[in-house]
Amino acid sequence: MADVERTLFLVKPDGVQRGLVGEVVSRIERKGLKIVGMKLVQVTQELAHRHYEEHVEKPFFQGLVQFITASPVVALVLQGAGSVDAVRQAMGATDPKKAAPGTLRGDLGMDMGRNLVHGSDSPQSAAREVALFFSEDELLDWPRALEWWVTEP
Repeated sequence: MADVERTLFLVKPDGVQRGLVGEVVSRIERKGLKIVGMKLVQVTQELAHRHYEEHVEKPFFQGLVQFITASPVVALVLQGAGSVDAVRQAMGATDPKKAAPGTLRGDLGMDMGRNLVHGSDSPQSAAREVALFFSEDELLDWPRALEWWVTEP
């Protein structure tokens, strides 16, 4: 089997408030990614600052923090070969107006500031972000019967 990686995926406050959690998670599962961790999280100011630390000097930083802490998020750790790239592709462009039809943002989003989902942008970011939202004992390594049908051994 190809190298298996994990990535963080968030259904952001707008996705939770709009009742899109089920549809978003269903589409990610249908892509072939396996959920190894999932929970509803009220992001604190501290967690938001740590999560968005690379943007701290940017003018939009406070808006990011205000938004991500405004309502719960659904945090998932997804596992699969090339999971970071697979999630990025499924999400679509950051600006929903530029996201392709068939992507989460292209089909469900309207505004760049309310773009429904977050996915780690690299395996290195994924490792850091997963550790921010999940402890190791919250992640399950479980056999999925259909794995053989998703990726070639």
